[in-house]
Amino acid sequence: MPEKLQFYIDGQWVDPIEPRTLDVVNPATEAVYGRISLGSAADVDVAVAAAKRAFDSYSQTTREQRMELLQSILDVYARRHDEVAEAIMDEMGAPWGLAKGAQAASGPQHIKAALKALEDFEFEERIRTTLVVKEPIGVCGLITPWNWPINQIAVKVAPALAAGCTMVLKPSEIAPFDAMIFAEILDEAGVPAGVFNLVNGDGPGVGTALSGHPDIAMVSFTGSTRAGVLVAQNAAPTVKRVAQELGGKSANILLDDADFDKAVASGASDMFENTGQSCDAPSRMLVPRARMQEAAEIAARVAAETRVGNPRDEDVTVGPVVSEAQWSKIQDLVQKGIDEGATLVAGGTGRPEGLDTGYYVKPTVFADVSNDMTIAREEIFGPVLSIIPYDDEDDAIRIANDTPYGLSGYVSSSNLEGARRVASKMRTGMVHINGAWLDSAAPFGGYKQSGNGREWGAHGIEEFLEVKSIYGFEERKKQ
Repeated sequence: MPEKLQFYIDGQWVDPIEPRTLDVVNPATEAVYGRISLGSAADVDVAVAAAKRAFDSYSQTTREQRMELLQSILDVYARRHDEVAEAIMDEMGAPWGLAKGAQAASGPQHIKAALKALEDFEFEERIRTTLVVKEPIGVCGLITPWNWPINQIAVKVAPALAAGCTMVLKPSEIAPFDAMIFAEILDEAGVPAGVFNLVNGDGPGVGTALSGHPDIAMVSFTGSTRAGVLVAQNAAPTVKRVAQELGGKSANILLDDADFDKAVASGASDMFENTGQSCDAPSRMLVPRARMQEAAEIAARVAAETRVGNPRDEDVTVGPVVSEAQWSKIQDLVQKGIDEGATLVAGGTGRPEGLDTGYYVKPTVFADVSNDMTIAREEIFGPVLSIIPYDDEDDAIRIANDTPYGLSGYVSSSNLEGARRVASKMRTGMVHINGAWLDSAAPFGGYKQSGNGREWGAHGIEEFLEVKSIYGFEERKKQ
């Protein structure tokens, strides 16, 4: 059983100031499989002080030095890739194929994207006689979630390093061990002492201390919208920058000319991936009213064919949800969908047959959902698909935009121009046309209550920079 009771501060593994431990539960077995320490505001003070000391020198490093450092991290990560995947599988329940091929693989993907963006990033610009300089913002507090743990760590740490910032990371206490391995990777790769620091803890104990700390210049937070509001409120008195990637309730519009067999099946499969625990999951499928039954039958078939079970079994594609609290929340929302009159065509409440231990959820499909139902409004964060009918294209766009969220969107059509037209009217930070996948060089982020700011690639680096105008940098030419 792994025990990681120390924090990584100022280039060393150190004991917490006040010993307090937390058991980490494997969601596939419901058994304790590891233990960490929970930090406090005092630990945050020590970590922030180390990052503040390191900022003076690290912020002055060259582009080439930072590129060399990122490459060194990639080299070490490659040797420990499977360890990261194993940790993710045990701590949050991702099946091995997903844990290794997508979850753990996302780390180097985003480090490479930051490295590539840094190669030709413009840190200076001349405007007449003024030099406009982009400089590292300072010490950054990074707060990351459990659902794509190493992904969200890498999309914050890599661009922060590329920008010349120092940082303190608070990973999710629910899924902490991949982060501890990542700290070891950075240490071996030669990240200077104090540049990267890690303090485990919960939101009230460490998250609050980070977001309100006067020496933190920026907080980058990924998590629920509810928690994001608290982070922003706590950061407001110190007027620090807050970048947030929050919840979503993404619409997947299938136009009438789409290949329905393909589009419905892939949409349902994407909804069930990672047990529905993705902020950009296509949780609302919008179909022409006349094709509701057809779509429901295809999605129900996908649900029936989806293999749910122990993440260590080779043929399993959907593991458990992360915790008992999350399992109970999903059960309540599925029951709410039934009570409010949606048509249950697959799944439902309770565990899948034969899975009596572990936080397993039935892949669930509701048809005939109206957009005012609870299951169409709230982020369920489980493998639950809601199929909503629409009357025409304008109605589909209206329904898609009728949500407090605006993270992602999807549209399928055999007419690319038609799909582009619909995509342009969706009020979301991202839109996928005909199943196009994410691009790690392009910005990731949302509108409305899905957050602010952008991650990934050059846009990710921008988030960690301040802009300075140096007037009179050049002499004004005489007429």
